[in-house]
Amino acid sequence: MIVSDIAALLALPFEGDATRDITGVAPLDTAAVHHLSFVGNRKARREAQLSTAGCLIVPIDFENAATHTIIRAKDPRGAFAKVVWKLQPPPAPAAGIHPTAIIGRDCSIAPDAAIGPYCVIGDRVTIGPASRLMPHVTIYHDVTIGARALIHSGAVLGADGFGLVFEKDHYEKFPQIGRVSLGDDVEIGAGSAVDRAALGVTSIGDGTKLDNMVHIGHNCRIGRHVVIVAQTGMAGGTVVEDYAVIGGQVGIGDNVTIQARAVIGSGAGILTGKIVRGGGEVYWGTPARPLKEYLEAQANVARLPALKREVAELKARLAALENKPE
Repeated sequence: MIVSDIAALLALPFEGDATRDITGVAPLDTAAVHHLSFVGNRKARREAQLSTAGCLIVPIDFENAATHTIIRAKDPRGAFAKVVWKLQPPPAPAAGIHPTAIIGRDCSIAPDAAIGPYCVIGDRVTIGPASRLMPHVTIYHDVTIGARALIHSGAVLGADGFGLVFEKDHYEKFPQIGRVSLGDDVEIGAGSAVDRAALGVTSIGDGTKLDNMVHIGHNCRIGRHVVIVAQTGMAGGTVVEDYAVIGGQVGIGDNVTIQARAVIGSGAGILTGKIVRGGGEVYWGTPARPLKEYLEAQANVARLPALKREVAELKARLAALENKPE
């Protein structure tokens, strides 16, 4: 694509060589004259001045001191992402079922879905149009997957939830007879697990994206367009409402409610039964609390050594006064 075509695709203004041919994408530090790159932060602004990229997607206020060919955008990273698929489209697996895949009984698989090598699909599974299962995906019985889903290698959908009952001197398994339902445009990362409900359904809404190694417990209800980052785990009965963002390595107890558009920082811990308020509020720490409270607490912890020294000095002065002869 030439620069003017890229700008037209994005409906954004450009400056520089309209006819320059762009054939690929690359980071700022390795980009050549036929590459497109982008400026997403302050550090990248400095690197951009030395970059040999043929075209840069930059913020609106970018100072083009090096006279690069540029396209100005409010969200350079988002604009760049739209162009990547045009310049370097990912290899699409052929529609159909790989001969090494094992398919259960009474399954409904859309003709244009792609089932990769060594996938195992249980009975009564439904897979919607244009969905893709990468190699070694395991789908247990009674799972529904919507349209255009992407399930990465090693993911397991529909394994039993971790439900146990203590009987006298041992644990008995609580029956896990529910199912799993994924909406349209859902992505499940490699090595992730979505457990079936004990009763009812474990559900993931349209457009939700799970990173690698995420665990969704039984009877969880995840809303639409939720993002959950790697190594996060949530216990059974948790509700995550629409557009929430959950960082990496977050631990979530059972029966938690995370309201719409809440943001949970990486490494946070949410105790059982808690309600996390939404509306764009950011939470951090264990137990998770609003970011301002968390930062204040961290600042207080940082002051403890100085406070300890002050207390020791005061004790010494008090002792000296008490021992001073009259």
